[in-house]
Amino acid sequence: MDRTFRPRSRRITPLVALTTAALLLSAGCSSGSGGKKAEESTDGGTAGKANTPRMTVALVTHQAPGDTFWDIVRKGAEAAAAKDNIRLVYSNSPNAGDQANLVQNAVDQKVDGIAVTLAKPGAMKAVVGRATSAGIPVVGLNSGLSDWKKLGLMEFFGQDETVAGEALGKRLNAEGAKKAVCVIQEQGNVGLTQRCDGVKKTFGGTTENLYVNGTDMPSVKSTITAKLKRDSAIDYVVALGAPYALTAVQSVSDAGSKAKIATFDLNKDLTGAIDKGTIQFAVDQQPYLQGYLAIDSLWLYKNNGNYSGGGEQPVLTGPAFVDKGNVGTVAGFAAKGTR
Repeated sequence: MDRTFRPRSRRITPLVALTTAALLLSAGCSSGSGGKKAEESTDGGTAGKANTPRMTVALVTHQAPGDTFWDIVRKGAEAAAAKDNIRLVYSNSPNAGDQANLVQNAVDQKVDGIAVTLAKPGAMKAVVGRATSAGIPVVGLNSGLSDWKKLGLMEFFGQDETVAGEALGKRLNAEGAKKAVCVIQEQGNVGLTQRCDGVKKTFGGTTENLYVNGTDMPSVKSTITAKLKRDSAIDYVVALGAPYALTAVQSVSDAGSKAKIATFDLNKDLTGAIDKGTIQFAVDQQPYLQGYLAIDSLWLYKNNGNYSGGGEQPVLTGPAFVDKGNVGTVAGFAAKGTR
């Protein structure tokens, strides 16, 4: 592997994000083993199957047990890995210290690239520094838009969580909401806090945060139910993930509340709930695209010296609203596990 990577000394012409996104047209879903031999080609790849030298890339996330959002991220990463002749090594922990240790494991194994989430950037700073010092290119995805450049990452793929929250707050105004509760399933997660802060910034009514234990769904349900019973003025529950929104549906019923539910992020069950009207809308950040682009970017850097966003700007994958008006189209992709 080329060990000359220097993340802050860039003299490469910026890669327009469309170049990377265009490669999606040739991607196919496959397992993380990836890399069937391609037909002969003079440029290192053909028909979406690379015959470039085999790479090993680590994807390290803060996925918590039972959070199906990350299944979609991983599926996108696996599709890119299969196309690019990459051996993808996936690991995860919601504990920031453990996640940092997983990144260190990847550094010790001398992988060819690392894609990492920065839900708690302070805990990741030292180990990311060790990776880049070892000449391993590191890109960020999903969480950490405010910190990826500070930590010396090459690129970032995700949505601006503050902007997404502000968009949801404006939507609540349009819906005529007066009082909302924003359910945070993981304390200390920067991205989740930014979402709720964004809602509060633009929402004309009142809002408060409700902290729940996201690894214990019965506890999530009981905590939301108790809150709704105590405060009948709450007319909107804002969840920060599909599983929590679906649990909130049960809480609203158990509490005898008239509150409506909105959420960030999707899965196939949630699209069905939107179609039935038990959930009003979702803010989609396209997790499949985040996983795909993060892994593909490391292949592009290794084989062509490219930087998506020129290494200076993030590549945004959201936000976009999914509601009853467009859920029929999105549901078909969600059923395949790609939205």
